[in-house]
Amino acid sequence: MTHVVHVLDSLAVGGTETGVVNLVNATRESVRHTVVTMTSMGPLAERLPAGVPVFCVSKRPGVDLKAIVRLAGLLRRLRPEAVHSRNWGALDAVISARLAGVPVVIHGEHGREASDPHGLNRRRIRIRKTLAPLVSRFVTVSFDLERWLVDIVGIPIRKVGTIHNGVDVDRFAAGDRHAARRALGVSDDALVIGTVGRLDPVKDQAALLAAVAQLDDVEGRPTLIIVGEGPCRQGLEADIARRGLGDRVIMAGERRDVQGLLAAFDIFALPSLGEGISNTILEAMAAGLPVVATDVGGNPELVDHDVTGLLVPPASPSALTAALRRYCADAGLATLHGKAGRERVTRELSLDHMVRAYARLYASLCTEPRAGRRN
Repeated sequence: MTHVVHVLDSLAVGGTETGVVNLVNATRESVRHTVVTMTSMGPLAERLPAGVPVFCVSKRPGVDLKAIVRLAGLLRRLRPEAVHSRNWGALDAVISARLAGVPVVIHGEHGREASDPHGLNRRRIRIRKTLAPLVSRFVTVSFDLERWLVDIVGIPIRKVGTIHNGVDVDRFAAGDRHAARRALGVSDDALVIGTVGRLDPVKDQAALLAAVAQLDDVEGRPTLIIVGEGPCRQGLEADIARRGLGDRVIMAGERRDVQGLLAAFDIFALPSLGEGISNTILEAMAAGLPVVATDVGGNPELVDHDVTGLLVPPASPSALTAALRRYCADAGLATLHGKAGRERVTRELSLDHMVRAYARLYASLCTEPRAGRRN
């Protein structure tokens, strides 16, 4: 059984972390997994299967050579066939893996940092390109990120591939609408717009608040539910008060029952300024919801405009308002797009599709002749 060590910054609640947990859970019978975090553990560690070892190397902010050495020592003891690191926060693992003599090193790019949403930071580009010869394969979760690695970072195209995230379509099938609304304190006849995501500047929930404030004339005055936690909470709460939206916005906080809560929504919205590939869009589509999302990153690879949802420019509350208003005024269109979205994820973007793709990747790289794995 192939032993893969997954390295990521932490196991905090987020799309990358959720994707790793889903992959480990889905392949634990065919792949031996170990998970290593660079800086801290996090609540998603509890969702890993029993028996999967989890370690933390307690990396300090900035350059921490001791953490690189500690990780190399750990990898020597674990002796995996492959190390699979994710994102900038775990890029140091590429060095550690080669120091430890790990034969296969995979680095995944799942999305850009909030501080560099377009991936143009020159220092980070230079470091990624410098480490590229040590990487057996780069794997992105969107074609947008693949193009960025090739065109901006300068990674040879032969070393880059894309595996889209997948969603458990059965788990996110339409749930109990009445129970979900009761849990959130929303009436059965309310028109509900919902979003799920970390309260972070790159997610731009402020634009969604501005858009909903312009829907005051819509019959039933839509309720907005924001699921998630993060550094922007205080600012968003102040914005809600300033706009007089206190009776129309529910800040639901971080929840572990998102699959159930989606049943309370009529429309799903994601106003991000940047995205790798959005697990929450996939989950909303699996739940049969029409999606309004910004035309950034991997979003247009998921949302087929005017077929499974509506795409709008980023940082444009007026465009977001217009798209939401269209669904508010036409429940039949919302239902049609939601059904088409669920059909698409079932057909092309299921968890099974993703799992099979990663299984093929690990099998192909770990059976190649050792001399060719870095080329």
